[in-house]
Amino acid sequence: MAVATTLSFLRLPALPPNKPPNPNFPKLPLPPPKLASPGPGPGPLNLTFDHLQSASLPLTAVALPFILDAEDALAVGGELGILEGRTFALIHPIVMGGLFVYTLWAGYLGWQWRRVRTIQTEINELKKQVKPVAVAPDGSPPPEAPPSPAELKIQQLTEERKDLIKGNFRDRHFNAGSILLGFGVFEAVGGGFNTWFRAGKLFPGPHLFAGAAITVLWAAAAALVPAMQKGSETARNLHIALNAFNVVLFIWQIPTGIDIVYKVFEFTKWP
Repeated sequence: MAVATTLSFLRLPALPPNKPPNPNFPKLPLPPPKLASPGPGPGPLNLTFDHLQSASLPLTAVALPFILDAEDALAVGGELGILEGRTFALIHPIVMGGLFVYTLWAGYLGWQWRRVRTIQTEINELKKQVKPVAVAPDGSPPPEAPPSPAELKIQQLTEERKDLIKGNFRDRHFNAGSILLGFGVFEAVGGGFNTWFRAGKLFPGPHLFAGAAITVLWAAAAALVPAMQKGSETARNLHIALNAFNVVLFIWQIPTGIDIVYKVFEFTKWP
């Protein structure tokens, strides 16, 4: 067993020459020497040899981190491994590109749901313009007259509203907004962490500030939902304004994000 332990140590890579040991690793205390008992029995050498025989495998496992060089034992480029590589760095731009498209889709669903509500208001206003049908003195119904432009518009809007209701845009917009908020905040924070993983710091600039503003706007727009559900038109208009500004910031942020992707390919390697 002792010979096997020695051979396993020899197969391990040796420390490079003229390289000081890593000070971050703690030094293990040396075990106290065993004294030989008086009288007949095994000597100190035999005791130590027997101890190594019974503990050869645990000793190999404990000594392995101290024999290998710290940088050689870890991933290329640093101690965080793949978190500093190109694969992990490209997750953020890919996800955010998808979230931008999903933001437009969520906006479309919200606009259609708003149309369901506002179209009924238009119908009610048009009904006020329709003149009541005059009844003959004998009570007989008047001859049928062609529908007026207001009545034709009412019929058109009524059919349109029925089709919009079938689209279930209210629930679909709510679900899309919830998904956008959850994934958006998660990936916005994840993007900052990814930059820190690769560079050890953040870079204040337009992309970072716009991303932080977009995240705040997501949260602020979602906070207005309870008031919107109670019928507050002010909350609805503010919700639309915040999300419209969010889309503008998102579009403005795309060029700076593309520049960062170029830098990722320049300064990182696979994976």
